[in-house]
Amino acid sequence: MIYGYARVSTREQKLDRQIDSLNKYVKTENIFCDKVSGKSTDRINYQKLKEIAVAGDEIYIHALDRLSRSKRDIATEFNYFKEKGVILRIMNMPTTMIKLDGQEWVIEMINNIILEVLSSVAEQERLTMLERQREGIESARKRGVKFGRPDVKDKVDEVIKMVNNGSKVTEACQKIGIGKRTYYNYVRG
Repeated sequence: MIYGYARVSTREQKLDRQIDSLNKYVKTENIFCDKVSGKSTDRINYQKLKEIAVAGDEIYIHALDRLSRSKRDIATEFNYFKEKGVILRIMNMPTTMIKLDGQEWVIEMINNIILEVLSSVAEQERLTMLERQREGIESARKRGVKFGRPDVKDKVDEVIKMVNNGSKVTEACQKIGIGKRTYYNYVRG
């Protein structure tokens, strides 16, 4: 059986580009997709794919960093599939796309070298992204930007006053602009 795997980091991102690329080799119904970070391999559809893939199956992945952003995880996953007899075809690693009979050891050796380099790059990209994010947050805080949930104490107090004056909770919350759950969580406190 031939499968595909696509991943983006957030729900807002689109999988279209990867799916279009995978469709050259894989039927759409055999493509497993996740919209979650690559920092862990604990992803619902990826784990389903791992469960159903058996020896002789092939899994196409658009790019190595779609598998993981961790060098250790990439090596672990490659070894897992190798031991299971499942062939990984990483489309941005052309040597994984070659099909040879009798010379697999050469391709495996080349793939191991390329895998080492590309997994290091993928991990470094993640570390760089996290560093940029940390610097951006730090810079924003210096400029007075607040992070986290907004303080709703004043709004809840307004709702309490309105309720004490005869308004219904739902109406008061809508008028002040907070959710009923926020109101009740604060009141139960």
